Amino acid sequence: MLNLSVILEDSARRYPDKMAFQFMETALTFSQVNAAANQVANGLRNQGIEPGDKVGLSCLNLPYFPIIYFGILKAGAIVVPLSVLLKRDEIAYHLSDSDAKAYFCFEGTEALPMGTEGKAGFDQVAPCEHFYLITAKPGDPPSIPGVSTLGMLMKDQLPTLETAQTAAEDTAVIIYTSGTTGRPKGAELTHSNLLLNAILSGDLVKTDQNDVTLTVLPLFHIFAMTVCMNSGLYRGASNVLLPKFEADAVLKLMLKHKVSIFAGVPTMYWGLLMHEDPSIDLTQITKNLRICASGGAALPVQVLKEFEAKFNVPILEGYGMSEGSPVVTFNHLDVGRKPGSIGTPAWGIEVKLVDEHDQEVPVGEKGELIYRGHNVMKGYYKKPEANKSTIKNGWLYSGDVAIKDEDGFYYIVDRTKDMIIRGGLNVYPREVEEVMIKNEAVSMVAVIGVPDEKLGEEVKAYVVLKKGANLDAETLKQWTKDHIASYKYPRQIEIVSGLPMSATGKILKKELRKR
Repeated sequence: MLNLSVILEDSARRYPDKMAFQFMETALTFSQVNAAANQVANGLRNQGIEPGDKVGLSCLNLPYFPIIYFGILKAGAIVVPLSVLLKRDEIAYHLSDSDAKAYFCFEGTEALPMGTEGKAGFDQVAPCEHFYLITAKPGDPPSIPGVSTLGMLMKDQLPTLETAQTAAEDTAVIIYTSGTTGRPKGAELTHSNLLLNAILSGDLVKTDQNDVTLTVLPLFHIFAMTVCMNSGLYRGASNVLLPKFEADAVLKLMLKHKVSIFAGVPTMYWGLLMHEDPSIDLTQITKNLRICASGGAALPVQVLKEFEAKFNVPILEGYGMSEGSPVVTFNHLDVGRKPGSIGTPAWGIEVKLVDEHDQEVPVGEKGELIYRGHNVMKGYYKKPEANKSTIKNGWLYSGDVAIKDEDGFYYIVDRTKDMIIRGGLNVYPREVEEVMIKNEAVSMVAVIGVPDEKLGEEVKAYVVLKKGANLDAETLKQWTKDHIASYKYPRQIEIVSGLPMSATGKILKKELRKR
């Protein structure tokens, strides 16, 4: 038997009075978080939630998230984390698709009215019986009249509990893919998937109980959930929570809490690199910051080099996906690392690159990255057809194109669906982006394919310039042409002030394609 909540329970025994989560001035110890999660579990059981039932959760990076997350697991139920940016119809889709019986939703703010949208989505799904509003303070009355609150559910519940016995292969979390193609699908991750990935994540960055992690990646996303929250709990490390990425706030929290571990997506590293504030003492930050991790998208080599030089810290880049719990490969401290690479397979995971006939490709040649191991999801919830094409003979087909070098390091070339076919020739946007960002005036770039009558697709680049830089599209086009094969350079370049991003900080190329 195995229940993922063992990672919280064990640390509550070993480090009862140690700070587990800090948000603004609120600090909760491991034993406090565990006791509160027990109250949530007891409340859910009293409401008729049974092992195997699904429970939705929409919450910012607040201590409520781990409390509710582990409360659901302790009751033997399944957590369905939802993006905080979803609107009512999207929430209704997720609750309905996952067969959720209950739904916790943070009330939000005027700028982000999560509670209003959440309740409206919940009201569309009759089989979802229970709605709990998470108020800013536990004892606050509900901002939506007549609804139950998390505080009401927990009131008078015992802080002790006999955790539900679940099997290692039982589903613990249904995490929804971002839906870049079609509607989002729910990846079923088991207690075993998530525990083993939390353990290997802790091993990769050598986390221990003296570490302080800053979590600004959203906890509803698998990257933060496993690499920051679950891994930190397993190792007894402290977690400082920040609901929204702002470079200034991140740097000030790093300074205040002596942060030693930071995990982010490429746009966050870019934001920290570009932020200039002479009042922030970088030497004090670099004294404590010992390791950074990057994932979610390819980190431009130029950004990696400049960040490492400025902050005097290694960034370990890895590769993962929701379906892989998430870590698949990583640059290992003890094996060595290569800038621009996603590293080598993580412990217990096999990786290979195959062609369209499922034959392994030679070293240095492009192929689809597939993997198998303890991290592979059970499958997409209620999606048998999608499962047939995604998991074959135990291997999960990622849809990502990669190459492997002679040392066994992998490099992501691009998503198969992002590849541009220009006049019958394949153009990988990442390759063009890596070239363009080397121009000293370019700060950020996103390359997409746009329809073209003659060639099928044409290459287009959206470019954000560095502060104070002066460069026109024609000059940049010529510069890029001089640095890359003639069929690859963008014939269309648009200088923009910013790029659309998801809640997790990924550049939304699908939004650019709509323009």
